[in-house]
Amino acid sequence: MNYPKELKNSKSLLAKYLTPEVFEKLKDRTTANGYTLAQAINSGVQNPDSGIGAYVGDEESYTTFKELFDPIIEEYHGFKSTNKHKSNFNPDDLNAPNPDPENKYIISTRIRVGRNIKDIPLGTAISSEQRNKIEQDISSTLLTFTDELSGKYYPLNNMSKQESESLIKDHFLFKAGDRFLETAGLNRDWPNGRGIYHNNDKTFLVWINEEDELRIISMQNGGDIKEVFTRLSKAVKLLQSKVKFAYNDHLGYITSCPTNLGTAMRASVHIKVPNLGKNMDKFQEIADKYNVQIRGIDGEHSKSVGGIYDISNKRRLGVTEVQCVQDMYDGVVALIKAEQELVSLS
Repeated sequence: MNYPKELKNSKSLLAKYLTPEVFEKLKDRTTANGYTLAQAINSGVQNPDSGIGAYVGDEESYTTFKELFDPIIEEYHGFKSTNKHKSNFNPDDLNAPNPDPENKYIISTRIRVGRNIKDIPLGTAISSEQRNKIEQDISSTLLTFTDELSGKYYPLNNMSKQESESLIKDHFLFKAGDRFLETAGLNRDWPNGRGIYHNNDKTFLVWINEEDELRIISMQNGGDIKEVFTRLSKAVKLLQSKVKFAYNDHLGYITSCPTNLGTAMRASVHIKVPNLGKNMDKFQEIADKYNVQIRGIDGEHSKSVGGIYDISNKRRLGVTEVQCVQDMYDGVVALIKAEQELVSLS
């Protein structure tokens, strides 16, 4: 295996930190699951326009290939190899009264976390049998949930046209990943071993074996961020009492993409701030101050429509779940205030 020449013109963090010297040191290493450097870097090699470009196959990958992943994690998260991660999912510690009770600005709120099963390879390296077993075990567990979390499971490979259309309409149905995930090995055996669970109120959702083995999501219309967080906390706690998740004191919850490490949380709102949208310097200044990210309504690299933006927490590793949501909440409060001030000036 030779140093990949495709990285010479790439601006990814993989290209930055996989120097020829680091490559020589790591090229023959494998994890106990047989995950190799070639697999870890394939997505970034095949897609030189990647931002990160490297994925792991198991928890051990982060130590086996630490000369590559430690500097990537430090640059992306500002988190050193000696730092420890702490978790706090207690809704009582979140200070978040509804910032928009009249629903003038916040259209919807959505908070999700990624989780992977302890001692099983991640989606990039998992076998078909292991993936199918996760689907069977997790879907069976979810179907025991009661009260507001009670719902139905929809396997992707055995779904009626009516079910499929309903899930598409609700924006619940996930598709095979993009070229970055494809070349990372995350689309293998599609759509087998994958599915969607949602509760009867359509406010709680679990994706099984998408990018992470579990994506656990709480959402609803309006701006009651604490209610959304409380529901998610309850669901995660229930699942955690029955399933052991991959977690360590340094990196937090283990994910195949280093960007999701730590809380593996993305807390977001869709918010309508058309006047602020015309002053992107001020918009970005507020976002930077409160550690939030501005995206279009269809996620990363998409555009705003009708002055509506997706606002989410930027920090994930080295901060707790409560801090992630508090970042987003405080940012949203500041954005609403700025929008109101611009309206009063016009």
